[in-house]
Amino acid sequence: RLVQSYCAKRLLDAIRRYQPDFIICTHFLPAEMLSDDRLRRQVGCPIWVQVTDFDLHHIWLQSAVTGYFVANEELAYRLYAQGISSARVVVSGIPLMPDFAAPPDRGAASKQLGLDPHGITVLMMGGGAGVGLQPSLVQALLAQHPDLQLIVLTGRNQALYEMLKPIEAFYPARVRIVGFTQRVDQLMACADLVITKPGGLSTSECLALGLPMLLVSPIPGQEERNAGLLLQEGVAQRADDEATLLFRLQRLLADAEMLQAMSSKASLLARPHAAQLILQRVRKDISLATLA
Repeated sequence: RLVQSYCAKRLLDAIRRYQPDFIICTHFLPAEMLSDDRLRRQVGCPIWVQVTDFDLHHIWLQSAVTGYFVANEELAYRLYAQGISSARVVVSGIPLMPDFAAPPDRGAASKQLGLDPHGITVLMMGGGAGVGLQPSLVQALLAQHPDLQLIVLTGRNQALYEMLKPIEAFYPARVRIVGFTQRVDQLMACADLVITKPGGLSTSECLALGLPMLLVSPIPGQEERNAGLLLQEGVAQRADDEATLLFRLQRLLADAEMLQAMSSKASLLARPHAAQLILQRVRKDISLATLA
């Protein structure tokens, strides 16, 4: 409570300086703090919660918030079951950067990276920290698939980036090691499949581009449940160790019909315009409140 009170004071100071018309909480902690009656009265603007996973943990539920934006109809149903009015729930999807609503051409994106747009390409992502992208796994993938093109996104993990760069130098026509970038859409546009952790944002980006996924290293809790949903919907497979990953990737790349089916299902689940829908909704509510 003492820590929360200290953090809440700093948060309120920032809110007063910024004077927002509305607040959208993409993490449960600010939603919890701002739901406190004492703080809520000092804020004075609508407070929405954006659930950023395909699961609904009870910590997201705060009685004093204006409403919720959720990834799909199942989460909306679960909110209704908790007694939340349907008027306070919007099935929006998880908001993405605008580029994912109009992805680049594969040929142009591949050319920019110096890759063959007609070659089979796999993108490996390990989150912002590049978790799970061991050099031994990269080497094993290249050895198993002699024609494979591989893009490895290491994020902010500079040590991993330096470890993998020699592999790129050894396979200059097949491997691209990429550090932190704000153009993940360009990397995904080159790919036929993505190996990734099942974070809500990264998997939503994959869905937006219709990309099948091979899921690795889920964090217990929300990422485990994200993985469960994606497996259930037929847009992903899961590998919990290196041998399983190599086996399942080999099977997927050998079955073009399966990959295409997964891609089609991913496109059906995609909500690339979520951010636009969310902003339209909160602005509409503000306009109606002003007229009232």
